[in-house]
Formats: sequence, structure tokens, C-alpha cells
Amino acid sequence: MAEIVLRTGGAAGDGIASVGDVLAKSLSRMGLHVFGMNAYQSVIRGGHVWFQARASADPVHSQGDQADVLFALNKETAQIHLPSMGAGSTVVYDPEKFELTDSELPVGTKKLAVPTLEIARKYSSQSILQNAAGLGATAYLAGIPLAVLQKTLSDSFGRKKGEIADWNVGAAGEGYAFAEKNTGANDHAVKPAGAPKLLMTGNQAIALGAAAAGCKFLAQYPMTPASTILHWLAAHSQQLGIVVKQAEDEIAVVNMAIGASFAGVRSMCATSGGGFSLMVEGIGMAGMTETPLVVVEAQRAGPSTGLPTKTEQGDLNLMLGAGQGDFPRAILAPADAGEAFRATVKAFQLAEDWQTPVIVASDFHLSESMMTVERDEIPFPGPIPSLFTVEPNGGDYRRYAYTESGVSPRALPGQAGLQFKAGSDEHDERGHLISDVLSGVPIWVAEREKMMDKRMRKLEGLRSAGPAPTLEGPADAALTFVAWGSTVGAIRDATPLLRAKGVTTNLIRIPQVFPLATTALVPLLTKATRTLLVEANFTGQLGHLIRAETGIALPNRFLKYDGEPFAPMEIVQKALEGVSHGH
Repeated sequence: MAEIVLRTGGAAGDGIASVGDVLAKSLSRMGLHVFGMNAYQSVIRGGHVWFQARASADPVHSQGDQADVLFALNKETAQIHLPSMGAGSTVVYDPEKFELTDSELPVGTKKLAVPTLEIARKYSSQSILQNAAGLGATAYLAGIPLAVLQKTLSDSFGRKKGEIADWNVGAAGEGYAFAEKNTGANDHAVKPAGAPKLLMTGNQAIALGAAAAGCKFLAQYPMTPASTILHWLAAHSQQLGIVVKQAEDEIAVVNMAIGASFAGVRSMCATSGGGFSLMVEGIGMAGMTETPLVVVEAQRAGPSTGLPTKTEQGDLNLMLGAGQGDFPRAILAPADAGEAFRATVKAFQLAEDWQTPVIVASDFHLSESMMTVERDEIPFPGPIPSLFTVEPNGGDYRRYAYTESGVSPRALPGQAGLQFKAGSDEHDERGHLISDVLSGVPIWVAEREKMMDKRMRKLEGLRSAGPAPTLEGPADAALTFVAWGSTVGAIRDATPLLRAKGVTTNLIRIPQVFPLATTALVPLLTKATRTLLVEANFTGQLGHLIRAETGIALPNRFLKYDGEPFAPMEIVQKALEGVSHGH
């Protein structure tokens, strides 16, 4: 097979993520392109958890659609996922745990009964070893060499190597041998495709990007799906020389990050929509004091607690309006892990260059999905330039001096001859407050207007300095997708499927959603024959922003807000509907 989709499922606490992790890593070590999606519920025990790993010799950009092999640890998994099995697929299960009759199988689906519990009992009374046995059988069906599987399993235990690692390696080997003995021709096997590839989640890419950009301080409160940014940077903090602080809440987090940046180091904080809601006052203060600040907003389904472990792109309006009043900001929206790395590096550069908050807009699907990344997709920046270039100038230092670009000279606080005030109130060029007894006095009314004009001039600089919209595909396509963030992946995978059906498409991808690079975007939109806006929210928030900024309406929309990511065939079906109906 040129491509394979593996799915495994069970209850929370069954180790499903570990099985999926080993499968994805093994496939990437075979040189294949891999996309792994972890789907779980917000409970420690019970509920339904599943993982899907898709691999191909060609690039893959999403989790795909139908599964070729399903390893079901319980009956519920079989009932939920059997309807999505493709023709000629195989379900792996243990008949000691539940029965699976031929009548329950979709037409063309085979079953492989593997005695996973029996194999597990040879090594330990811990029933969780059944995972390893089923993992071995699944790996055989996928064409993963046994040596690759066992090496990946062994490596995954790290410092825990010992009899537990040996038990898992042994059980996986027995499951592998059982499948090899009890199946005929292996219809699912994929072949190695070259050198091993890097494999990382979106959150790992963001954390790595922050380190590469010279981040020296992270403040964070754990909140799904941003938590693993904290985990990764905490685990590597000593190696990288980064101070990592888990604070008591997101209000403390944002103020710590602002304080660290004000004191002279590159800093970042990360959260999801609920935590970001608490940060907005601090973000406004960073805008007023013109302090560089990078914030990762990993969106999940809201409002309120919403669906904590499901995806959405519903926070764009929140990010646009975070903090009262007007102040400049940028919002970057990476589409995959490689771009998440580069966008994070870019966020630090923009925040430093323009002395303002910059938001990296991720989402659950990007944050927690695994993706293979080519080495050249994560280029490490050169030497980090000095953040402060101001020299003492006889006491006439104007921290907020009026400049054509809006960017004023920045100095480390406390330097002789460069003292200044940095309050959250409106101020003059030296930072002296004009908010209390001076407000309303004509001369200071004019000062307020001049200072606002200065700050807001940064928007034009951010607009041109950030990544511009791009067009992927033929310019004369019959249908043009418009998208941002992780939804781009399913569109990219849908494109060849639509081409095979005689429909040519292209994609306008918007990596910086604010400020919009309208000079580049408007020609792309006006040349499109027909557009389809694709967003994971109810109201089409990007579409509204595009209309507000350009006057161009995008009436044809595919909006998804059920918490699940887009799948390629969903995109195909919607596109075909639009083409066939001429809208």
C-alpha cells in the first residue's frame, strides 16, 4: 500500500495514547510521512479514547478518513469505529474481552482475534500489557519491521528500562508473531521510504521555536491543550537555560511574562481561551507600556469550559479585541508543526521589533497532533541581536519618543541616564502620566492624540513585516478555498481527491490573520472564480474580518463547530456540492 491509516481505541487509562505514539514513531522511523491524531475526553478513567496514525511515502497533512486497521480494546470502540472502516480493512481484538460476529462487520472487513490477555499473563498480572500484544499484531499488519517496533518500544521507556520494558517488548513480539502466523497475504503493509523523519506535535514545535528564538522565561498555568508547552520547556529548562514558572493562575502568568520582558529577557506565556480571557487586562498593559510579549492561544471548543479536549477556531474575535481600547498587536496562525516552529520564532521577532504583544493562534488539533517535519522546515535563526541599543544621552532619554515607525528607543530599566516611568496610564514621551490632573487640559488632550497615533503606526509595520497570504495551486482553479490554522491540512489532502474527480482547486492560506496584509490578499480574492471559506467556528470569524478589512464578502462557507477536526472527504463533499450547484 502507498498509504495506511491505523486506529486504536479503548477507555481512558488503557494506554491508548502510548500505543498510538509507538505506532506513529515507528512509521516515521521507516522514513514515512506521518500524521497522528490523539482524541480523548476530559476524564482520567472511563470514557472513550482513540488515536489515529496515518502514514504515506508522500506528504500527509491531516489524520485522513477511513481506517485500514482498527485495534479495539473494548466493544464500545468496535461499535463506534467499525462504520468508518474502509473496504478490505481489518479489526484486531481479543475474543476473551468481547465477541465480534461476522454480521457486525462492514462488508469487506476482516477480523483478527488475538489473545492479547493470554499473552500479557505470560509476563505479568498487569492487564495493560495486552496493549503491547495488540500493538505487535497491528504493527505486523502495517508492515512495520519487528526490529523497528521493538527499538521504538524500548526507547519509549527511557529511564524506566528494566523488566517492564522487557515485558512490553516481549509481548509485542508475541503479538507480532501471532498475526504473522494467522493471516494470509498482508494487504495493508507499507514499505520503508527512506531515512527516519522528525516527528513532533504542534506544541513541541512551538516550545522548540521559543527556545530557538532565545526565550529565557516561560510563565504558564496548565490548561488543555496548551499544557504540553509547559511540560516540554520544563523538562528541557536546565539544558536550554530557560526559567519556567508554573503560576497560580493566568492573571499572574501574563504579568510575570510582562515583568520578565520589561526586565530585559525574551518571555512567553501560553494558555487556551479560558485562560486567555483572564489575561486580557495584562495584554492591554503590555500594549500601553510597549513591552514585547508573546502569547500562545491554543483554542478549544467554548464558550466557558466548553469541550476541554476538542478543537475549534472560535477565539479570533477574542484575540482581536483582547484588552480595552485600541493598541497594536499581531496574530499569527500556523497550519502545521513546521510552521508552528517558524511562527513562534517570527512572533518573538515581531514582538521585539515592534514592542507590542504578538499572539500565536494555535488550536487543539494542531497542538496535540503529531506530524513528521523535514529538517529544513525548522531552520534555526542565527545569533540573536541585542535587544537594547540605547546609550546614555545626558538625561534626555525619551522612552516613548515620537517616531515615524511608532517604535521608540528601548533601554534596560535602571541604567544611569536612562531612567523612565512605565505606567499603565497614558503618558508623554518620558513616561510621565497625563491621566489624572492633566487629562482634559487642551495641551495634554493633544498629547494623548499624538501618543495614540504613534503607537498605532506600528500596525502598518506589523502588516508588512509579518507573513503574507499565499496562494497554493493553479491560479485559474474552479474553486478557491480560504482558510487559516490547522484546517489547512485537510484542505491540502482534499485537493488531489478533487483533482481526481475533475475539479481543480487552489487555497488562499492566511498565516497572519491580523493585521491582514490586504495589499496581497485583495488581488488573490478578486481573481478567484468561486470561493469557499473553511473555518472551525459557528460565525465565520475570519470571513467577517476579511469583509471588514477589504469589503470582500465570502458568502460560501463550510463552518464546523462540533469539536472534531475537518476530514479530507468532508472537504471534498462540500466542494463538490458547491461546484455542482454553481455557488
